Amino acid sequence: MKRFFFAFFLIALAFISPRPCFAQAVLRAGETVDIRLAQVPPEEIAAFGSTQAIDEGGMLNIPYIGKIKVAGLDISQVQQVIETKLKEGKIYTNPTVTVTPQANTRLVNVTGEVKTAGRLTYTADLTVMTAIGGAGGFNDFADKKHVKLTREGKVQVVDTTKFSKDPSLDIKVLPGDQIYVPQASAFFWNN
Repeated sequence: MKRFFFAFFLIALAFISPRPCFAQAVLRAGETVDIRLAQVPPEEIAAFGSTQAIDEGGMLNIPYIGKIKVAGLDISQVQQVIETKLKEGKIYTNPTVTVTPQANTRLVNVTGEVKTAGRLTYTADLTVMTAIGGAGGFNDFADKKHVKLTREGKVQVVDTTKFSKDPSLDIKVLPGDQIYVPQASAFFWNN
């Protein structure tokens, strides 16, 4: 009977325990996106769909609407803005807009003391450690305690040795992030 209640407790806990909330990547100037429309007449789907680069001002030029600011918004927010403007302008009554960033414009740079420095394609599950792993991992000279994560010009120094003890501390990476692994000082090599 105790086992039954314990099993029931574990199942209930799985349903009520908070799920981790991950920040969605926002769009940035220079990224290229595909814009598609559904729930409208077929001839309109082809006329509306396009592939565009977000201009330096963070704007997209949307058919029937004109320019809208999208830089700094996540994909679902951009889709909602376009759908709302199409409805408010009485262009369509119930459009469904899909915005898909092109993978080759959503990159993360990993440089420094890694085995294969370079650019990685961003994926939603990318973290500092998985990005470093994607660059072949640390080389023998890496300073794992002072890894620099640069995001939108702001530098954060992270101690990646803590991530192996508690993987939940590993930081989610966003498109455009730069990860730099410095060289450990000679003092540490001899110890």
